[in-house]
Amino acid sequence: MIVTATEFKTNFGKYLDMLTKEDIFITRNGKTIAKVINHQVSAVDSLRGMLKNVPSDIDLDSLREARLSKYEDHV
Repeated sequence: MIVTATEFKTNFGKYLDMLTKEDIFITRNGKTIAKVINHQVSAVDSLRGMLKNVPSDIDLDSLREARLSKYEDHV
């Protein structure tokens, strides 16, 4: 949803409730100045992005060992 800064300020509570459904773009003078997102949805999307290249047959312990071995090689 796109709203003006004035509208967002006036109806702040309303837009906070709307964050569970969609992101909000705040504009000033016709230009987008901010994007307000639900942090829980953002965290889930980030996690999906990190795990998209992980093979489905790998277990948690193997994944952890592979991740830690990258750092042990540099020490």
